[in-house]
Amino acid sequence: MFLKTETITAKKMIGFSIKTTMANDQTVKIWQQLMPRLKEIKNAVSADLFSLQIYNGETFEEFTPTTAFTKFALVAVKNYDFVPENFQQFDLPAGKYAVFLHKGTSADFPKTTHYIYAEWLPNSEYTIDDRPHFAVMGDNYLGHENPETEEEVWVPIQ
Repeated sequence: MFLKTETITAKKMIGFSIKTTMANDQTVKIWQQLMPRLKEIKNAVSADLFSLQIYNGETFEEFTPTTAFTKFALVAVKNYDFVPENFQQFDLPAGKYAVFLHKGTSADFPKTTHYIYAEWLPNSEYTIDDRPHFAVMGDNYLGHENPETEEEVWVPIQ
């Protein structure tokens, strides 16, 4: 599951966001906005899609199914010279991340998060940094209900 630690440079991204909770997850709405409009993005860095979360500083223990957070559906772009109408700009700050591989359906995802936050992190030399968390859905992402799908989970650390 754990792949590596990596320090990234800042990234420019565009897409859509929504306030949501785990108990009343509205994430599908922003993906329904983004996916039909991908062809409008003229300066994408790659075909990778980013599912990004901004939390409000809660610890793993404090986070509950009703804790509100902001969820983004994004594409990394070279610059903001061409931003399609109604897209939001998002600047992902540089920093160090622990990178994990999630393989399986979205229903399997709680096992991955439990491993990251309840097992790996407490036994590592790192703590969570107050930066966005994100998942990268690249070439091996086959859809959230496919048991063979893979996505990278990036957790900000310090």
